[in-house]
Amino acid sequence: VTWLTWLCCIVYFDSFNLAALLVSLSDPNIITAESGQNVTLPCRASNNNNIIILEWSRADLGTQHVVVYRDGQFAPDDQHPSFKDRVDLQDRQMKDGDVSLILNNVTTADSGTYECRVLMGEIHSWELNIIYLRVVAPGE
Repeated sequence: VTWLTWLCCIVYFDSFNLAALLVSLSDPNIITAESGQNVTLPCRASNNNNIIILEWSRADLGTQHVVVYRDGQFAPDDQHPSFKDRVDLQDRQMKDGDVSLILNNVTTADSGTYECRVLMGEIHSWELNIIYLRVVAPGE
C-alpha cells in the first residue's frame, strides 16, 4: 500500500478514527450490516478446553465490555448497558474454540472496532482478534 493510497483512504474514511482505519486496511475482518439486522462477529480461540476468560470489547466503552465470560459464566456487571439483552455467543459451549458474538438489532451506534480477547489457561496467554463493524441505514 502506497502513501498516496493511505492518504486517499484517510480522506475517504474521515469519520473513522485512525486506529480503526489502520485495522480495517490490514485486516479482512470488516463487516457491514444494515440497521435492525442481527450480526455475527467471528472469533475463534485456538483451544476451547482451556478458555479462562472471554472478553468482547470496544475501546469507546471504557472499563465496561460488550460481554465478558469468566469462570464458566457470563459476568453481567461488566457489561455496558447498551448491549444488555442484545448479545449472545454463537455457541455457548465454545466447541472447537468458536467464541463468535451475535449482536442483535444493530444500530449505527454499534459501528466501531471490536476486540475479542481470550485468555488461555495452560500457558496464560491472551489471543486477540479485531473486527470492524460498519452499520448503515437500510438501503445505503
